[in-house]
Amino acid sequence: MTSWRDDYERLIKPAVASSDVTDAVLIDHGAVAATGEITARYAQGRRALVMADEAGFGAAGPAALASLAAAGIAVETLILQADPLPVASVEEAEPFRAALAADPSLFPVSVGSGVINDLVKYAAFETGRRYVSIATAASMDGYTSAGAPLVRQGFKVTIPTRAPIALIADLDVLAAAPVEMTGWGYADLAGKSPAGGDWILADLAGAEPLSDSAFALVQDHLKDWLAGPEGIASGDADSAARLFVGLTAVGFAMEFHGSSRPASGADHQIAHLWEMEGRAYQGRKVSHGAAVAVGCLTTLALFDWLLEQDLSRLDRNTVLNAAPGLNARLAVVDAAFSDPEIAARARVEVAEKHVDRAEHAERLDRIIEGWPRTRARLRRHLYRYEDMADMLRRAAAPISAGDIGVDDAHLVRTVWAAPFLRRRYTICDLLHETGLWHRALTAVLPRLSSIRGAAE
Repeated sequence: MTSWRDDYERLIKPAVASSDVTDAVLIDHGAVAATGEITARYAQGRRALVMADEAGFGAAGPAALASLAAAGIAVETLILQADPLPVASVEEAEPFRAALAADPSLFPVSVGSGVINDLVKYAAFETGRRYVSIATAASMDGYTSAGAPLVRQGFKVTIPTRAPIALIADLDVLAAAPVEMTGWGYADLAGKSPAGGDWILADLAGAEPLSDSAFALVQDHLKDWLAGPEGIASGDADSAARLFVGLTAVGFAMEFHGSSRPASGADHQIAHLWEMEGRAYQGRKVSHGAAVAVGCLTTLALFDWLLEQDLSRLDRNTVLNAAPGLNARLAVVDAAFSDPEIAARARVEVAEKHVDRAEHAERLDRIIEGWPRTRARLRRHLYRYEDMADMLRRAAAPISAGDIGVDDAHLVRTVWAAPFLRRRYTICDLLHETGLWHRALTAVLPRLSSIRGAAE
């Protein structure tokens, strides 16, 4: 296991040097004290608007304000209430956007975790501003990513924006964050395992080639970053630091690749459906990381099943003759969503990734010929379902749909509908295109229910 400082030096500093967007990343104990010095480099009007929710402001706001004042920067604040928790939506970002639009001299400073960072990122971009982000929890991978994943008109999309010009992560603040939030970040990082598997399959099918550099930046270090999950649950500062460095590197991989492909696959599609529903459990909004934990395990269960199949023995012509046409697939999409607006957006995504018979045949040829080599690579790359469930459990992250209030019937509906949300090629699309989707779900979903029962 490498130290977080080693990874900071050999991964994060070179990534900052290569970034066209982010000029500085400071990760250290007491780092929030440098807020004024760093912000002064960019706030030409010497005026800042600190944006946060009550929880994030309580974690780092007073220290940030003191540092800004010491640097001679006049500060205004805009603090959202923490109960109910802010929602990652364009509508929720409007107060931030409006405040910045009303005063062009204000420089944006975000103080908070995932949702607040994304709201400020969007508001800053919409008003033509750069911004500084102060992270208050190692809870997600989006601090250094260029996109803002927000719900817009009921549909979760990643809106192109810009990452912060500077990111500040005070390890004392991160270690003091609620353990469950750090567990969510651990789960978000764990999801990179099946997301990498999805990209390997997309490359196999010829749907989307691998970027060796972006893939390696995440996957070559993932097992080190996920080691020692007990440290996450215990609030160990070094464990939180190692996790944050990993999440930050993932954000840079997304920037360099120009999309969220290095970080997001079928696991996130499952999670996004629950986020679009506004899912709550025990009176609280289900977080992105908690939903990804369940999506990660669900996807790994599908991979476990797939790796037992010999795709080199597929009957190509039988699969082609049984494949549904676009109209039949769109009818399934319509039946999968009760909200007509979401169904309409999903139809666009499915139509975009649907292939005609000739291209389908080419993909099957690639899959059949390349499966032995790809299966061996996936076995080296992926965590098995049971192993990841144990790691998430030890990190105090959710391990079952029941942990976020999703019953068996709802889980089935979600897994069935999730592949329609994005045009991105994942294991779900490979299973559809090889005619194995129904067989896989029939085998895997009862297994997920049994794990849920064991967890409860």
